[in-house]
Amino acid sequence: MNTALRNLVRFILFSVILLQMGCQSQPQSQAGFRAALLSPGPVSDAGWNASAYEGLLRIRDELRAEISQVEVKTPAQFEQGFRDYASRGFNIVFGHGFEFQDAAAAVAPDFPQTVFITSSGTTVRPNVAPMVFEIEQATYLMGVMVAMMSQSGKAGCVGGMEIPSVKSGFQALEAGAKSIKPDFVVVQSFIGNWEDVGAAKEATLALIDQGADFVFQNADAAGLGVFQAAHERGVFAFGSNKNQNAIAPQVILASAVLDVPQAFLNVAQAVKENRFKAEIMRMGMKDNVVSLALNSDLQNKIPAEVMAKVEEVKKGILAGEIEVPMGF
Repeated sequence: MNTALRNLVRFILFSVILLQMGCQSQPQSQAGFRAALLSPGPVSDAGWNASAYEGLLRIRDELRAEISQVEVKTPAQFEQGFRDYASRGFNIVFGHGFEFQDAAAAVAPDFPQTVFITSSGTTVRPNVAPMVFEIEQATYLMGVMVAMMSQSGKAGCVGGMEIPSVKSGFQALEAGAKSIKPDFVVVQSFIGNWEDVGAAKEATLALIDQGADFVFQNADAAGLGVFQAAHERGVFAFGSNKNQNAIAPQVILASAVLDVPQAFLNVAQAVKENRFKAEIMRMGMKDNVVSLALNSDLQNKIPAEVMAKVEEVKKGILAGEIEVPMGF
């Protein structure tokens, strides 16, 4: 082999080695950002899960990400879902609920390059963090409204699973009501799942039979049953997580709204830009993530003095003068 040919071969081999090194050291972000969602219920629920899916779509559209979503029901499925997406190289996986914490903490050490986010909770690991939506601020305002408008002095709350994040919202509603009328009564009922519309309706009818003339639900897809019962019995209801006023415009007085899509996008962008910090991320009214959306069709049913008091209390919360109880 002559000298020129040997030099050509060496050059080709050296170029191949450099190319291989470049491929091996290519940052994960260069291969495309990938985000996934584990939802505990159907994304068609017009509430909690629907808002998460909207967030996933915003990540797709604004960060040009590849996305995927799966509905999971049990702790074993939570862990399997996290592990599956992480093993496939997803950059961020959302577990949409308080109940996903243990699964995220169990899987995270095996996949340090993936960030696991739970919607609610207190569990923090190097690559695990919760987003805590302070819905309590909105439900506290609902409590003020209820105490000033109720004829019976009693309201009901219907939840899906009896988990701290749901109970906390109910407790804040009760605290808001008692800030106006200390003897006001709030009764809670849990149906044990997020989908059983019939069970939610029966639970609501039972609360109304006990004297509740206002009902608040945080039961995801099952919440439709709460609105059905309220309509049948002629009492007002409140929506949760999304603006649900249009679902039953003659029944839903207001909704406690969370801007989950914006929160999802913010966290995903931080991960993509390597700005993510593993910490509890609390988001409330001052962050424009939590709000109380009044139903314009029923606003004439709310006395002016009630509206004025709600606005006064809202300002107090924003100024830090009124402390809203948080269950966790």
